[in-house]
Amino acid sequence: MSFDLQKILESKRALRRDLAARPVAEKLRLLDALRERELAIRGRIVHPAAGVLREVPRSYGEKKK
Repeated sequence: MSFDLQKILESKRALRRDLAARPVAEKLRLLDALRERELAIRGRIVHPAAGVLREVPRSYGEKKK
């Protein structure tokens, strides 16, 4: 793997341009997919039947596990 900072930065710019050019509905679908993935990683329950992601908020002062 090579470390070419200019290539990395241009790749990031290209990705940002691509994402900015996408329709809002597609951006929202991507956001939903990222949210589902994040909840799965954190071990939260996803309710696909209801089409809703649910989380139980922590109580004040409760420490992260």
